[in-house]
Amino acid sequence: MARIQNFVSNNGRTLKKTFSYYIMHITVAMVVAYLVTGNLWMAMTLSLLEPTVQAFAFFFHEKVWNRKENNDALKNQSLV
Repeated sequence: MARIQNFVSNNGRTLKKTFSYYIMHITVAMVVAYLVTGNLWMAMTLSLLEPTVQAFAFFFHEKVWNRKENNDALKNQSLV
């Protein structure tokens, strides 16, 4: 349990951004799927699958970019 709390503590901002992106993505996907299929249940099913995968991808994408920014900051500090 402590590992999970530590993980959440260390990644709070990224997790919040991931969650808000997830909600937005599900909403957009559901509207689009409904417009295409005309079926609410199919739209809800489709809208949960793809955005869920995208949310995980976004989280790790954000982690890579944060690491790059930290590395760049360290390089700039060492140049000063």
